[in-house]
Amino acid sequence: MTEISRTVRIGSSHGLHARPAKLFAQAAKDAGIPVTIAKGDGKPVNAASILGVIALAVEHGDYVTLAADGDGAEAALDKLTELLTTDHDQEPA
Repeated sequence: MTEISRTVRIGSSHGLHARPAKLFAQAAKDAGIPVTIAKGDGKPVNAASILGVIALAVEHGDYVTLAADGDGAEAALDKLTELLTTDHDQEPA
């Protein structure tokens, strides 16, 4: 199995703070396969770890690289990419 990776620009206007980080980490955990996230050239961390994700200090507009390996990796990255590119800080209309 080859590792699949994808570079994504963060859409949340306040970056990956507590709420978006929690949504993202939960989705990564639910994927059922190992997923990592790295900011820029930084060291990848377990995407299912909310503390690891928050510790990256990802801001709006930053680029992160997601990587996954295993069955369903493509679908998992599709879902996680959508989460990261959505602005979770928008007030509902």
